[in-house]
Amino acid sequence: PFILNLDCDHYIYNCKAIREGMCFMMDRGGDRICYVQFPQRFEGIDPSDRYANHNTVFFDINMRALDGLQGPVYVGTGCLFRRIALYGFDPPRSKEHPGFFDFCCGRRKKRVAAASSPEENRALRMGDSDDEGGIDLSLLPRKFGNSSFLVDSIPVAEFQGRPLADHPSIKNGRPPGALTIPRDLLDASTVAEGISVISCWYEDKTEWGGRIGWIYGSVTEDVVTGYRMHNRGWRSIYCVTKRDAFRGTAPINLTDRLHQVLRWATGSVEIFFSRNNAFLASPRMKLLQRLAYLNVGIYPFTSIFLIVYCFLPALSLFSGQFIVQTLNITFLVYLLIISITLCLLALLEIKWSNISLEEWWRNEQFWLIGGTSAHLAAVLQGLLKVIAGIEISFTLTSKSAGEDNDDEFADLYVIKWTSLMIPPLVIMMVNLIAIAVGFSRTIYSTIPQWSRLLGGVFFSFWVLAHLYPFAKGLMGRRGRTPTIVFVWAGLIAITVSLLWVAIKPPSGSQNTDIGGSFSFP
Repeated sequence: PFILNLDCDHYIYNCKAIREGMCFMMDRGGDRICYVQFPQRFEGIDPSDRYANHNTVFFDINMRALDGLQGPVYVGTGCLFRRIALYGFDPPRSKEHPGFFDFCCGRRKKRVAAASSPEENRALRMGDSDDEGGIDLSLLPRKFGNSSFLVDSIPVAEFQGRPLADHPSIKNGRPPGALTIPRDLLDASTVAEGISVISCWYEDKTEWGGRIGWIYGSVTEDVVTGYRMHNRGWRSIYCVTKRDAFRGTAPINLTDRLHQVLRWATGSVEIFFSRNNAFLASPRMKLLQRLAYLNVGIYPFTSIFLIVYCFLPALSLFSGQFIVQTLNITFLVYLLIISITLCLLALLEIKWSNISLEEWWRNEQFWLIGGTSAHLAAVLQGLLKVIAGIEISFTLTSKSAGEDNDDEFADLYVIKWTSLMIPPLVIMMVNLIAIAVGFSRTIYSTIPQWSRLLGGVFFSFWVLAHLYPFAKGLMGRRGRTPTIVFVWAGLIAITVSLLWVAIKPPSGSQNTDIGGSFSFP
């Protein structure tokens, strides 16, 4: 009745993890749980976790928070599924949560007759189907294939996965001792049919990959698969065991890590422009769960604003004007309140999740690194695929490419050129040039205005502090950074810097210059 899913680079680290996951599903009320997701834990990560490979903010904060709603998202590995939920059936009981989008879109709600009995509600019903009753058994071969052995095993799996009827409040439970019946030995015909089911051609002209099983057609098929289950009314559980349930490997090389983030972000863009957008969710999905899935599809688009924010401090130093036209007491009060609120939220997250401040800071740093590189590229590639139909091919993430077999972290220092490095490099060089220009203009001005200079320099240094792991990764172990990296980044940075230096302040604001005006000779 249950299926365990692991990636090829993961292994079982806690032999009792599967039993703990089954306890959730077979407990009282657990028949509505579609899967139990375990956190991902990795080995072979450098001690400083330079590129936030452990991703503790996501697994120890976000996923735990989702556990209080309709459940965590499916992340592609370390997950124990209920078989009938993976097969596209509705939960035995579901509750509608009409939200704002339902009233706006005028969604037609399917209602079951009020006179139906609890036994009828227990009948297996396919999700996303047009009929309001139970599914016609004659349609199962068209949905699941021509294997009678597979079709006949579906009701058995549903029965075996029911909670134990050891309490009067449990309706339609599994009688005690029902699973102690000995199983028949497999004969040659059964084995042959099993081989036929796992063949590549078996799912042709069926609904495998569309409504049944893992959903095809997306780079992030794991998120889509979990979304479909939550959309039918199922809920999921996040199980954090004392001893790690599963462990795996992760890319510690900068280029491989950026390509991994690019693949995830591109899949999120595809989800946003598909029928799996949270805006189109059914009333069976809770409102806050919709917002969580909406965030999954929309987060790559924040890279556009992040790029602008990273260039604003440099623009301030080049143009001689602060980011905000006027600094009054009201603006400073708002800025202080927002800053204190963000700091308190960060402290609460750290305290609640028991992660360290260094882990939280590493996540913030790589959020900016990935946001200015991989996320921006994902938006462009996703739009090309959706609008122009251009397919993007992805390769599996490389997990080990180091040349030194004696060094466990040799792959950390390998430099591989990729175009994803250009935007963060340009941001670093533009901000460094802007700081130099700002200091020189202030020093050689008639009346130096250091207070205005420090504002722009502070924000530029704040951007550079976030990009420090990226700069350290470019240095490698022996300074073997490809020359083309600095050539292209330098040319682009100088071009952008000269254009910004040529920007003149608006008329009537000559007194706001940092140390006077600047012009080309």
